[in-house]
Amino acid sequence: MTADLGVSRAVNTTSPSRSPHAKAAIALLGCDGCRLPGGGLVAWVVARISRPVSRTRRRTKQQDPDGKSIVRGGEIRGEIKALTGLRIVAAVWVVLFHFRPMVSDVSPDLRENLSPVLNCGAQGVDLFFILSGFVLTWNYLERMGRSWSKRETVHFLWLRLARVWPVYLVTLHLAAVWIIFTLHVGHVPSPDVAKLTAISYVRQVLLVQLWFEPFFDGTSWDGPAWSISAEWLAYLLFGLLVLVIFRLKLATRARTLMVLAFVAQLPPMVLLLTSGFFYTPWSWLPRIVTQFTAGALACAAVRRLELSDRARRVVGYVSLLPIVAMVSSIYLLDAYPIHGVLDSGGVVDVLFVPLVITLAVGMGSLPGFLSTRVMVYGGQISFCLYMVHELVHTGWTWAVVQFQLTPWQSDSPWKWNIIGLIAIAVVFSSLMYHFVEEPARRWMRRMVDIRPASAKAQLDETASAKLRQIDGGLEGVSARAV
Repeated sequence: MTADLGVSRAVNTTSPSRSPHAKAAIALLGCDGCRLPGGGLVAWVVARISRPVSRTRRRTKQQDPDGKSIVRGGEIRGEIKALTGLRIVAAVWVVLFHFRPMVSDVSPDLRENLSPVLNCGAQGVDLFFILSGFVLTWNYLERMGRSWSKRETVHFLWLRLARVWPVYLVTLHLAAVWIIFTLHVGHVPSPDVAKLTAISYVRQVLLVQLWFEPFFDGTSWDGPAWSISAEWLAYLLFGLLVLVIFRLKLATRARTLMVLAFVAQLPPMVLLLTSGFFYTPWSWLPRIVTQFTAGALACAAVRRLELSDRARRVVGYVSLLPIVAMVSSIYLLDAYPIHGVLDSGGVVDVLFVPLVITLAVGMGSLPGFLSTRVMVYGGQISFCLYMVHELVHTGWTWAVVQFQLTPWQSDSPWKWNIIGLIAIAVVFSSLMYHFVEEPARRWMRRMVDIRPASAKAQLDETASAKLRQIDGGLEGVSARAV
């Protein structure tokens, strides 16, 4: 009878081959594996508990050296620093596009050799649109994608205002002050004085100045601000877009989502090949809508991927291919432009989605370089650089005419002006980031991050903010928003 019950030996609680969970289960059951038919239920339970933790499950606790990119079950989570570093590359590309006439002051041959890349610098804005769709989806997909919430949507919009509005408003008023300054100082008044009207000011402040114009040129007092008006439209649509993206992520494989992201970015290129021009009436609208959506779909694809560290390192090297293809295509299209297409270089936009996906997934090589401290800091101040560089450029252009400077002459002391102007823009951007953007962002966040008065309400609010019911389980939701 005793043998039938299966109590064969005492529990060896010091056995090194068993996990603490198995020892606890044996002690609780009072046996070391009951001899029931089929090997015994208790033996089966103990064997399952004693199994070594799989490598994949161990990886849920591993953390990358940057301290933020975490792999759980092969899925990438946390901040993707390579994409932050990519932001400064896009910003510098736009800056050099506007500063390209001054490259000739240094060397006409240098300008000639770099002109294909410099002339395509406006495409950096399209890269920003894709990055914006990717990063916002990365941070808000789980929080806003499950169901529509008016409260979450309003909260999201306020946080986006907290991110862009302070620097935007400062540069807006600096541009106005500069225009007024040129009216009363010197003999070269700004040609933009006609923009300073009451209705224009209201539209500028509300970020809607672009919505009423077919072309973005001249719509904003600070030139680059047109893209912020376009982004604001995308932010307003994001609450609905994220609901669709979330469901596509659940129902679609990663490679299909990548194809959808690639296709989503094509309409501006189709319009380019049809009209021959990248800038046509209302062309800014499909640019922001389709490229923002492409970035969101690319993010959903990355969320679906589960890759080993070895595979991610391989993807890191693959991320160099879009860069090489982009530069090669720009020079090739400059030498052999597409027939009937004036802005042939604009077709390089098709490489932005593959670049963003490979950088988001990859490790080492190019992603590693973009994740360095210097590049990440550059990415952090990139928005300020984007917003202030045209003010610096406008001021220099006025000074050249006002004081009759000749930087293009070989013996001119102003020959290297572009280096000084870029340095001024970078220093100005750094100051704006530390003393305007970040303090104002934190101040505006505190307006909506208000703690409940009572302790019970505080506990309830904390629990509801951190936990969401998902398929009968609970998932932690990060309270940190960017």
